Amino acid sequence: MSYAIQCHCGAVKGEVDTDLPAEAVTCNCSHCSAKGLVLAAIKRDQLTITSGAEALRTYRFNRHVIDHHFCAECGTQPFSEAAQDDGKRMAMVNLRCAPAADLDAIRKIEFDGASV
Repeated sequence: MSYAIQCHCGAVKGEVDTDLPAEAVTCNCSHCSAKGLVLAAIKRDQLTITSGAEALRTYRFNRHVIDHHFCAECGTQPFSEAAQDDGKRMAMVNLRCAPAADLDAIRKIEFDGASV
């Protein structure tokens, strides 16, 4: 019922308290497309950073409403987070950082972030 995520070098590790999704988002904005992110939306409280929180850095761009968290050592972005319209926190997990994810089996939903 949960799955692990980690950055490339293993400095940042986390646990996502939900099943791997059947669908994920790919976005064509300049940031997501440059990194090749495959994203799964979760409630922020479903994500626990189990090690390496001190290695995380944050990047914000455009409207500065999404915190893109990346490892300071290897540069990999395991997740981002933001507030929804109702104020609740949500996260977008980069499934490329989830070793158990079979990306070929997950349906990709394209999001036109370049137009936002």
